[in-house]
Amino acid sequence: MNQIDMNETDDGMELAKRLAEEEEGISRKPKGPEKYVIPFIAVIWSLFQLSIPSWLVLDSTFIRAIHLGFAMLIVFLNYPLFKKTRFGLKYFSQKDKIPLLDYIVAAMACLSALYIAIDYTGMTTRYGAPIIRDTIIGLTLVVLLLEASRRVIGPALSVIATLFCAYAFFGPYMPDVIAFKGVSLNRFMGQMTMSTEGIYGIPLDVSATIVYLYVLFGAMLDKAGAGKYFIQLALSLLGRFKGGPAKAAVLGSMFTGLVNGSSIANIVTTGTFTIPLMKKVGYSPTKAAAIEVAASTDGQIAPPIMGAAAFIIAEYVNVPYIAVIKAAAIPAFASYAALLYITHIEASKAGLRGMTKEELPPFFKTLVSGIHYIIPVLFLLYQLVIARHTPERAAFQAVCAMAAIMLLQRPVQAYLNKEPMGAAFKQSIVDIFSALAAGGRNMVAVALATAAAGIIVGVVALGLGGLITQIIDTISGGNIYIMVVVTALASLIIGMGLPTTATYIVMASLTAPAMVSIAHGQGFMVPLMAAHLFCFYFGILADDTPPVGLAAYAAAAIAKSPPIPTGIQGFMYDIRTAILPFMFIFNSDLILHDIYSWPLAILIFAMACLGNFAFASATQGWFVAKNRFYEIPIFLFVTVVMMRPALAASWIGLPYDQRYWVCFIGLAVFGLLYLMQRSRIPKTASVPAA
Repeated sequence: MNQIDMNETDDGMELAKRLAEEEEGISRKPKGPEKYVIPFIAVIWSLFQLSIPSWLVLDSTFIRAIHLGFAMLIVFLNYPLFKKTRFGLKYFSQKDKIPLLDYIVAAMACLSALYIAIDYTGMTTRYGAPIIRDTIIGLTLVVLLLEASRRVIGPALSVIATLFCAYAFFGPYMPDVIAFKGVSLNRFMGQMTMSTEGIYGIPLDVSATIVYLYVLFGAMLDKAGAGKYFIQLALSLLGRFKGGPAKAAVLGSMFTGLVNGSSIANIVTTGTFTIPLMKKVGYSPTKAAAIEVAASTDGQIAPPIMGAAAFIIAEYVNVPYIAVIKAAAIPAFASYAALLYITHIEASKAGLRGMTKEELPPFFKTLVSGIHYIIPVLFLLYQLVIARHTPERAAFQAVCAMAAIMLLQRPVQAYLNKEPMGAAFKQSIVDIFSALAAGGRNMVAVALATAAAGIIVGVVALGLGGLITQIIDTISGGNIYIMVVVTALASLIIGMGLPTTATYIVMASLTAPAMVSIAHGQGFMVPLMAAHLFCFYFGILADDTPPVGLAAYAAAAIAKSPPIPTGIQGFMYDIRTAILPFMFIFNSDLILHDIYSWPLAILIFAMACLGNFAFASATQGWFVAKNRFYEIPIFLFVTVVMMRPALAASWIGLPYDQRYWVCFIGLAVFGLLYLMQRSRIPKTASVPAA
């Protein structure tokens, strides 16, 4: 492979790495002995989490409290009060040391989170009638949790949670249409801090028992070098095709999505390699960055290891995690297939080529060189899909397998290279502890998001649920079509300031039950799984919604492109994902609801891909040649026929059980579009490789 400088240390790369570090929980970098404080706590946290599925037996409330206590401790030690010096008070923005005040606040926050475990017996006997100590410590927990959330995630979630808390108390004074009977302080504290219906609710439980192990598994894969291996493997597979580096970026980002749930970290891992290569074969900087943004953002929807919200879906819908994987499979893979198609469209527009054989790593040599990274992933898949172990048990055993690989990887390489094995073994130990620390840092944002979102869920459970359904019904006029559009827009707006998990929890708590009930009132069924996946998808899409979209800023920094146009272009590519939730709300076959036949599932997947290809062609203005205005409605017609076959069948009088015969109509029209554009196909490449 020709030598390509893909690890530039320019300002853009440094900015992208800084954004990735912030996403991964690295804010303060103390000097001297203090630099070990935060990693030490994170390692202890990881060891505690690993003990739960192996030998430690604790009540679930204790696990949630300790999990939150660790997260709060790390937040106040790792994140200063202000990111930049304000009012001349440098003390509150120090990043090279941990101020004494933050040690004190961290201890208070940790103890307030642990209070429910410390006085568990007493609190269970006085639930609903807290004593003064319960109220003071509970209020301390709520206030410090909101502040911790602000430091890690930003102000949006804290502001929304505060508004919900205010609404719980001031509901009786609101206008009649949104009036609420309100709650007392005792009832509020009992719900939020003395039970498992608020802060210590289901989202925090999933974070403590399942999500942590998968984040730790991803951190270990990342520290071992799997991210670079996956992108090299993708390049060796797809690099020679037209616009090959862009296709490799899509495949590599999907693989890397198995390793981490952060779109920014995904961009820094894969974009460091793929963006310079995309620019090399002729993609513009903006489009190269936008393709990486679209591919990395969707990493969380790719089964079987999806984002943290996917595990919460399983708990909310009360189904095994394998059912979430089954439901998400067709939309996720159809989305990635459409993004591969879009990269081909962009390459065709510009007349680009792929890379030469000499520029690419050899496939078999690359595959063999990192086969040990694939083994633990396959092992995890086996346990989830075939052995049907619980997600936490499967993740624990995969972490153990990954630890063994990390322990042996460097010594084996040293032996083959005839280097000292002692130093290699020592470095392996350092790598393992570094991964344990990274796992703890990475989990802080998820733990805080689930705990703070629990405040909102708790307020809804106090009696707002029915009222919210009525309000949404009023806003949408009882029309399910308007309601799903309103929900999608609200998810995108709220998600600009919240992480994916928090966006999902908030929107699912508010809108998923309403979506199901309003649809039922109009005479058709929306499965609860479809409603939750709808909120999940738009929570993810908010990651690259302009003008916020930090993922676009990270990719733009690497590509040296303007961030806002990059975010807009990335969002235009992600429209092909946005269409899927609207379709599976009205066609539950796309999430394989009550579908148990493999041949039928494959047919549904093929139709979803073709429908998504047609939609991509309509929105990108190109099929095999540039579209003419009258061809766009025809592409949209193919989209509807392929993705909503029941609706298309009703147009021609076919019964519901024969709806899939309309696929031949869609194929025929797609073929007709090819014939219409065939004479306009560009004859030669218009842009040579750079």
